[in-house]
Amino acid sequence: MKKAIGILLLGFLLAGCTTTEPRNIKPDNIKILDGDTIIINDEKIRFSGIDTPELKQTCTKNNEKIFCGILAKNNLIKKIGNKTPKCINEGKDFFKRTLAECFVNNESLSRFLVRSGYAFAYRKYSKKFIKDEEYAKENKLGLWSMTFQFPWDYRNKKN
Repeated sequence: MKKAIGILLLGFLLAGCTTTEPRNIKPDNIKILDGDTIIINDEKIRFSGIDTPELKQTCTKNNEKIFCGILAKNNLIKKIGNKTPKCINEGKDFFKRTLAECFVNNESLSRFLVRSGYAFAYRKYSKKFIKDEEYAKENKLGLWSMTFQFPWDYRNKKN
């Protein structure tokens, strides 16, 4: 039964999230905008259930200013490498971006980012990654080893 569900799930993995048929996507058709948003074949995809710092957002570690949004983006770039993410479409957000959970080698990019401390569980929209965030926080991984502001608070203060 688990194998059948896995096969069914694979059938729903959408390379560009707009079609139910798998497509071959060349890695040069992928652009990583920030830690939680990518573009695949001109489709903007926002990772659902997580939030990463904004690119201009800074954190502090050992009295040193660090661009933590760029740090999150670079970790995503490194994780994806030359692979092509497969995404499960979960709808659209307020900005008309595709909301999705994306995978590389069957590993959730969202779970990876949260568990390694470079993204936060976006509790306002999902409870899915809370345990991963607790793990990163307990082990002082990534941003949890720094002084930071949650991205949603940073955005609220900017406006």
